[in-house]
Amino acid sequence: MGWSAEDIPDQSGRRIVVTGANSGLGRVTATELARHGAAVTLAVRDEAKGREAAAAMPGSVEVRRLDLADLASVRAFAEAWEGTLDVLIDNAGVMLTPERRTKDGFELQFGTNHLGHFALTNLLLPKLTDRVVVVSSAAHRMGRIDLDDPNWERRRYRSWGAYGQSKLANLLFVWELQRRLDEVGSPLRAVAAHPGYAATNLQTRMANPVANGVSALATRLLAQSAADGALPTLYAATQELPGRTYIGPGGFMEQRGAPKVVGRAAAASDDGTARRLWELSERLTGIEFPLTSGAAA
Repeated sequence: MGWSAEDIPDQSGRRIVVTGANSGLGRVTATELARHGAAVTLAVRDEAKGREAAAAMPGSVEVRRLDLADLASVRAFAEAWEGTLDVLIDNAGVMLTPERRTKDGFELQFGTNHLGHFALTNLLLPKLTDRVVVVSSAAHRMGRIDLDDPNWERRRYRSWGAYGQSKLANLLFVWELQRRLDEVGSPLRAVAAHPGYAATNLQTRMANPVANGVSALATRLLAQSAADGALPTLYAATQELPGRTYIGPGGFMEQRGAPKVVGRAAAASDDGTARRLWELSERLTGIEFPLTSGAAA
């Protein structure tokens, strides 16, 4: 028992963007928020799949193209947004991919999971009214931020290492974003969530076919549903929480169960690393924190 999607408060009048909302956790997240009255935008790379997903959702849902692996697409999405936005849910991600590059030359997992969302969030901050929710992973605990070689240009590529780095970067992003929001007196909140072990299509899109097979079997036997895996994100997006809160499943080893506030690795709350990662992300994307004390949201 515990908190469920039925406990989501009325979201009428709220505009919410969910990245990667055409499948998996993002689709469940968007569906439940729309069911509870929000006007939801599915920010997706494949618009056809997005429209197919939207057609099965209740309430007010629209589809807009967003490719987080292409900074031009990120800029276009943000520039086209008119009016205010209440909640941005940075949900989309890739997992354990072979060594590949984004359109801008970044390692694919770091570029998509972290830099794409870093850029999108900062571009939309002046329009936001409530919060940013960043979806991380328990895999952040195995991550290490290499500020000298974040894009694996001088190291032997390791898909797990790259994934862990990107998920640790998600939490450090939230940590530093909240510091900056507080510094300028903004009421916005940056919070994070992770789904535990949830059955999604990410588990069967790895580079190694054998790993895909093993993961698929383990997922069928052990994983909770995508509906349950989305609950921490839904909780983080709709409940009264202070900035930097991290929500995950409350069961054994945070792999399943009702959402609750969870801890994080010490590396995920390191002030110095968070600031240096932010500065590096600004240099790589060319996008800076847009708020000032005189123009706080």
